[in-house]
Amino acid sequence: MNPVSEEFFHQSTIDLAKALLGCILVNETNEGITSGYIVETESYMGPYDRAAHSYNNRRTKRTEIMFGKAGLAYTYTMHTHCLINVVSAGIDEPHAVLIRALEPYTGVDLMTKRRPVDKIKNLTNGPGKLTKAMGITMEDYGRPLFEPPLYITPGIIPEEIMEGKRIGIDNTGEARDYPWRFWIKDNLFVSR
Repeated sequence: MNPVSEEFFHQSTIDLAKALLGCILVNETNEGITSGYIVETESYMGPYDRAAHSYNNRRTKRTEIMFGKAGLAYTYTMHTHCLINVVSAGIDEPHAVLIRALEPYTGVDLMTKRRPVDKIKNLTNGPGKLTKAMGITMEDYGRPLFEPPLYITPGIIPEEIMEGKRIGIDNTGEARDYPWRFWIKDNLFVSR
């Protein structure tokens, strides 16, 4: 599987969130290779988006990578779970796309070893679930997602993309109503 080019990430944050749907997220570790189709994303529009970590251009050790170039991994911990975002927009435009859910593709045995589940549909149907199953950690902060070991490859073109409100951001004023969550219609691995 060949990574997408660095240029793939040079599109608007909304367009990138949609373009990532159907792509494959791959992680090569010493335990083996795992991968999954990206089936759900959310856009975070930086300085003007109250739900973004970089709202009002907030620049901290955690958000620093968001001010860098598009195509880097922005990982952070929330409620003990590591989450992964794709940095988007341009230098000093701290936008990102959260990868919310994956449909497992390769390395499913390794994924279920890392994250045992009764039903396969619950393996990667949430942002904290997919990182645990894929072996993505805070050590992946800042990695370029256009070269191994953690990268994105072309996959399938979704038949229909749905959009709606983002999840888990109720305390962000009007930002909670922005329709910046995108998912592949009828995919069983979408988080909700």
